[in-house]
Amino acid sequence: MKEFIVREDATLRTFTDNTCAQASFCFRALLKAREIRVNGVRVSADVPLRKGDVVRYFLTPGQERRTGFSVVFEDENVIVADKESGVNSEAVFSALSARRETYFIHRLDRNTAGLLIFAGSAAAEEELLAAFRERRAEKIYLARVVGCPKENHAVCTAYLSKNADAARVRISPKPVGEKIVTEYEVLEEGETSLLKVTLHTGRTHQIRAHLAHLGYPVVGDEKYGNEAFNRAHHAARQRLVAKHLTLGGCTGVLAYLNGRTFSSEREV
Repeated sequence: MKEFIVREDATLRTFTDNTCAQASFCFRALLKAREIRVNGVRVSADVPLRKGDVVRYFLTPGQERRTGFSVVFEDENVIVADKESGVNSEAVFSALSARRETYFIHRLDRNTAGLLIFAGSAAAEEELLAAFRERRAEKIYLARVVGCPKENHAVCTAYLSKNADAARVRISPKPVGEKIVTEYEVLEEGETSLLKVTLHTGRTHQIRAHLAHLGYPVVGDEKYGNEAFNRAHHAARQRLVAKHLTLGGCTGVLAYLNGRTFSSEREV
């Protein structure tokens, strides 16, 4: 059994996604079996929660074993986690925070797998936030896309604007919204191609939306992807992984990590 106290008003679904990765994987099954209790009462629907409510999940041993992430590196200053696709970054943070002091630095989309780094101290948080803000933290992604780009390597510039109501972004070649720069290199060619993607800017849904705008959507992407291809090939998993993370220009408490590269075990 896992027990949590609600910190702010939310729906049970949203709270689960952001708090308990194991329960988020099997949320519907838990509701159907009435294995979630809110303030001691079994529930079978996505009920509203209020601050101070107590939520308990009664998981099977198999459900508990699927943690949703693994820790690839940890010391007093940083924790590097390797997240599964289908897990909110907030749920990883929640699990880590339950056992030690943890500071949130950046996030990945729910269906993007791979590396997240968290700070373990206030001093490390300050340095990591500066490294990400100043683009000194290099993030390399692997993406399996539909089709194959004509150029084997390109650095592409466009502009991204958000539609908050639709939870989507729009990409345009015209200067509308935020400037984005996405670099790719073709590693494998075919009906689907494997790309190495380097982010020079880090905007919401940048890789998925920009590659789709270029005509090479990520396989399995339900928001910006090729629906007909995904349906025909039963591609239900988004094939995008934050594969490598390198910290550069680190000073102070993180000087010993300067130039250190961490790698994800997740595959596309």
